[in-house]
Amino acid sequence: MTTRTFRVTVRGVFDGLGAEQRAELLSRAADHDVLRAAFTPEGHLSYDIAARPAFTFRFLDGGEEEKDILEAAERAEEAARAWLTERGYGYKNLRSSAEDLSQAPLGKRQRRAAAQRQG
Repeated sequence: MTTRTFRVTVRGVFDGLGAEQRAELLSRAADHDVLRAAFTPEGHLSYDIAARPAFTFRFLDGGEEEKDILEAAERAEEAARAWLTERGYGYKNLRSSAEDLSQAPLGKRQRRAAAQRQG
C-alpha cells in the first residue's frame, strides 16, 4: 500500500495574552513569519501578533488509507494545543483542515512532467 502525505493546517486566535506574553511573541515574530511558513512533521507556527492575534500551525503527516487523514488532523490539533498550553498562551477558535496530497490536482508543470515520463 502506498503512503499518503497529508498537510494539516490548524488555525486559532491567541486569547487573554498578558503584556509579557505579547512581548515574548513580538520578540520571536521573525522566527514565525508567514513568509517562512512550511509544513513540517513537528509543526510550524506562523503569526503576525502586531497585526492581529490569529495564528496558524502547519503539520506534515502521513497514512496509508484515506481515513487516516482524520487521525492526522486530530494529532495536529493536539500538538498545537500542547504547544500553546506548555507556554501558557491562551487560545480560542481552534480548527483544522487537512489535505491529502495524493488527491490534490496537479499543477501545469507537474502535468507536463508526468506526460513526458509517460510519452
